Amino acid sequence: MKYIKLQKEQHIAYITIDRPESLNCFNYETLKELGDAVDSLHTDPDVRVVIFTGAGDKAFSAGADLKERKHLTETEVRRNVKKIRDVFSAVAELPQPTIAAVNGFAFGGGFELMLACDFKIAADSALMGMTEVSWGIIPGAGGTQRLSRLIGEMKAKELILTARKISAEKAYELGILTAIEAKENVMAACKELAEEILQNAPIAVIQAKYAIQHGSSTDLQTGLAIESKAYEVTIPTKDRVEALNAFSEKRKPVFTAE
Repeated sequence: MKYIKLQKEQHIAYITIDRPESLNCFNYETLKELGDAVDSLHTDPDVRVVIFTGAGDKAFSAGADLKERKHLTETEVRRNVKKIRDVFSAVAELPQPTIAAVNGFAFGGGFELMLACDFKIAADSALMGMTEVSWGIIPGAGGTQRLSRLIGEMKAKELILTARKISAEKAYELGILTAIEAKENVMAACKELAEEILQNAPIAVIQAKYAIQHGSSTDLQTGLAIESKAYEVTIPTKDRVEALNAFSEKRKPVFTAE
């Protein structure tokens, strides 16, 4: 792949948007490659956590490639918007926990990719925001929906309708970020979180994420039913028995995702 780097190491997959000269903006080819990378991980049993980041030291992603957009027909714009929405939905639907390592600017589509991840760890110098209305469009990759569900309708409207750029500190105060780190420590903090997750039973982690994600958009009774079904998946696993045996034997469990 030309614009997306996919690396795997010790059950962690790293997806890097590799267009630093363009602030890691999304042109159509980048979106296609990102979609292919995400799809390949969806059913990869060896990958248990996915970390997304941007190449270079300036940007996570500054959003859509406006140089490309200037030359697109209306049909091509619709194609691009559908593609970015579908790809970010695929990111959000990954069964593995996902972490955004926000090493710099996260504007427009870059902010929306960050929102599609389960956890967001940003550099203390990072700036972010949904700037689309200043370009005569609106967030089209899930931003209007994910942000309002994360921080509430009023605050989401404030950020989106003003196209305001905010600091990492402000984003943390609003509940958008999981943590803030010095820029040089962002990836290390993401790895530390990933490794903490990796200590636990892989099937249980996936099912817990599924129950939270799919239950939170329903009423309580439906959510409880989703939780019950997710719990059922863990009962026949070898990992559940291994955890009990390890407790009895006063040792750390060795999970095998079985």
